[in-house]
Amino acid sequence: MTGGTLPGPAGRYRLGLAMAAGGGVCLSFGGLILRHIETGDGWQILVVRSLAFALTLLLYLLVRYRGALKGPLLAIGWDGLLVVPILGLGFVCYLFGLVLTSVANVVFIVSTAPFFAALIGWLVLRERVGATTALAIAVALGGVALMVAGGLGGGPDGGGLTGMLVALGAPISFALLIVVQRRRPADDLVPAVMLSGLFAALLAAALVEDWSLSPRDVALSALMGVVQIGFGFLLITLGARWLPAAQTALLTLSEAVLAPFWVWVFLAEQPASTTLLGGALILGAVAGPALWELSRGRTRAA
Repeated sequence: MTGGTLPGPAGRYRLGLAMAAGGGVCLSFGGLILRHIETGDGWQILVVRSLAFALTLLLYLLVRYRGALKGPLLAIGWDGLLVVPILGLGFVCYLFGLVLTSVANVVFIVSTAPFFAALIGWLVLRERVGATTALAIAVALGGVALMVAGGLGGGPDGGGLTGMLVALGAPISFALLIVVQRRRPADDLVPAVMLSGLFAALLAAALVEDWSLSPRDVALSALMGVVQIGFGFLLITLGARWLPAAQTALLTLSEAVLAPFWVWVFLAEQPASTTLLGGALILGAVAGPALWELSRGRTRAA
């Protein structure tokens, strides 16, 4: 990069690859960080994590719009206001899924978000779902069913099934965000996403019974908000500008691959065999259509 200009097409492509993969790596640390929190309960953690996430996006927006945030905030419209509580509740579901069941279960369930997006897009926007996507949805849901069947009572606190059902709220809320963005492709919904972090923080604050959170747990919770979801969401969003959508989705699967690996290596939280098998089905369903689209793209280019 010279003279303050963007790199050429090849440089932008490589930068997009690094950003999307880096975003998935950031997201993958959520379970590992959470398992190191000693005394904080879910609502306490959620307050700090959500505030740190919102602050991270606020700083990004201040830089992007040079401090003039009134216009971007007012421009989110009614669709953006709908995103705020839905995504905020999704943050709650993700965190409590991690509290109630294994990291492997949660990340594999969250990886079904593209399929929920296709289904909701068909229902709301009447977007056609092709045969390949329909087959992938069926395979992914079969993987989720297998994981749920093997996860009865299989969480850190004996709540495996409950945790997996709670975690389903996270990919559904993210899918709804994607559908809203598809309805308004030219608009910036990052301000709405930032407000969703504040929504989750206020909701959690209203339900906190004890505010005695140790400095260590405050720091770890803030780390989740800044690095895991803050940097994770930003890197994936920025990298997607220079990559095909299929390839972006493929790269962000590093979260699903790495999250169980981190807790397995550092905390000896070994995934159940049904979780591994169900996860393999989900990963295959996610990666299959993406690889097919990439192959078609290379063929057309040739």
